[in-house]
Amino acid sequence: MRNIKLTIEYDGTGFNGWQTQRRLMPPFKVQGSTPYHKGTGHGFKVKRLKTVQGEIEEAAKKLFGKRISLIGASRTDSGVHAKAQAANFRIDSKLPLNNIRNGLNSFLPRSISIISAEETALKFHSRIDSEGKLYKYTIVSRQSRSPLSSRYAAFVPYDMNIAAMKKASKYLIGRKDFKSFQASDKKEKCSIRTVKKIEIISNLPIINIYIQADGFLYNMARNIAGTLIEVGRGRFKPEKVKEILAKQYRPLAGQTAPAKGLCLEKVFY
Repeated sequence: MRNIKLTIEYDGTGFNGWQTQRRLMPPFKVQGSTPYHKGTGHGFKVKRLKTVQGEIEEAAKKLFGKRISLIGASRTDSGVHAKAQAANFRIDSKLPLNNIRNGLNSFLPRSISIISAEETALKFHSRIDSEGKLYKYTIVSRQSRSPLSSRYAAFVPYDMNIAAMKKASKYLIGRKDFKSFQASDKKEKCSIRTVKKIEIISNLPIINIYIQADGFLYNMARNIAGTLIEVGRGRFKPEKVKEILAKQYRPLAGQTAPAKGLCLEKVFY
């Protein structure tokens, strides 16, 4: 038995996120008849949604002739991209690592690429063993939209105060309770995380926000980006970020920034 670790790059456009998902489709009802849908399945069609994990598992089935269970370090949302997602799976196969990488790529769509395949310890778990992640959020700040960046950046038709954004970001550094920055409908037992750095690099019209933390709450990176955008356009003062953290109340923070601007840059081990 081998444990194979993959580094994966993908364009999240058109995918229902990373994690495999299935949806029950209601039965077609003929007039005058009653569809049978007792329990959890009879009469219903199970539809597998298009996900990055699902595409790789299907490619692996074609390559190895058997199913694998792929574990991803980050369960990226629908529309979120990755430059270096990490994932692992166990397989009883002697296929060389280069052949695993090239073989998977031959069955995958152009929007997904296996950058590398390496053998790791059997006990390695890509999500549990992760010590942190680095995300990049990209903004296009100009009066007219950018067709060439539309899949990978949020369009913000305002002049942005970069100095104010940098000042606001300093309040987010360190071990803090990020309850105000988690999704309203996703309540984790512990909302304390350590943000190690936030770097804002402006090369107008492109603004990149890099956020590195030991872990992220659901939508945390996008909510931080959305809040910093509000600071940049002058709707929030930088000091308001300190208040948002202290109040631990999601509606005080900025809107959740669009998924397409977010990219998983690196997973740390």
